[in-house]
Amino acid sequence: MPIDPDKALGATTPAERVSWTVRDVLLYHLSLGAGAHAATDPELPYTYERGLRVLPTFAMVAGRGPSAGERAAAPLDLPGLDLDPRGMLHAGQALTLHRPLPSSGTADITTRVAGLRDKGKAALVTLEQIAADPDGAPLWTATMDIWARGEGGFGGDPGTEAPWRAPDRAPDQVVDVPTTQGQALLYRLNGDLNPLHADPAFAASAGFERPVLHGLASYGVLAKTLVDRVLDGDTDALTGLSVRFAGPLLPGETLRTAVWRENGALTLESTCPERDGAPVLSRATAEVTS
Repeated sequence: MPIDPDKALGATTPAERVSWTVRDVLLYHLSLGAGAHAATDPELPYTYERGLRVLPTFAMVAGRGPSAGERAAAPLDLPGLDLDPRGMLHAGQALTLHRPLPSSGTADITTRVAGLRDKGKAALVTLEQIAADPDGAPLWTATMDIWARGEGGFGGDPGTEAPWRAPDRAPDQVVDVPTTQGQALLYRLNGDLNPLHADPAFAASAGFERPVLHGLASYGVLAKTLVDRVLDGDTDALTGLSVRFAGPLLPGETLRTAVWRENGALTLESTCPERDGAPVLSRATAEVTS
């Protein structure tokens, strides 16, 4: 069924209550590579419950991990928006933290269709998620862009995109962070069990040489990289992160990130050096407090 923009645009889901525990946070950090060199640096602020700090991008999986039991991730069930999941690609992600995340907690999350663009053979759907604690105090706002193949042609505005390019100077910093061969298998325990990230035959049928790392795993690795290598280990200093998913990263490959400091914010570009600088995360910016 085609998209009905009159029904879909602005449609909102009922609030979904989710909870998480310290174990969910520990798993998330481990799935991003924390503790990979435990003999020399166990990274206790990420891997030990005493004094645990929470990476802000944990918001992307809060309430989806082991503490959720067997409950599946909530389906995309919104009026006027009947999308075929086989044609959906996660195109971009943005996150704004309104305050540091607790290591265990509860949130009520609502999802709203914030934008629809008719790209002809595809639709670009923008979803906004707002999370608040049980008292109504805001925790985070997340915006997800979904490229829905075969869902265009509904007569909507195609939209325009502002030109973007990295600053015309050498980056202030370039950071290489390796991933591990089994990282996608670990990351999927945060709640995204898509076989694309585990099953070689399924990945091959989708055109990949082997299972790929989750886009949100690369997103989380980028956040950890910024905290560790740019922000002196201060998880609270990273208050926002926006990226475009430009290409896949295979488990075991390196995420190379160029960092430009500009006007109190960071401009970022992440590539894969093993594949001649193939883009992974583009149009990326981070909001920081230091």
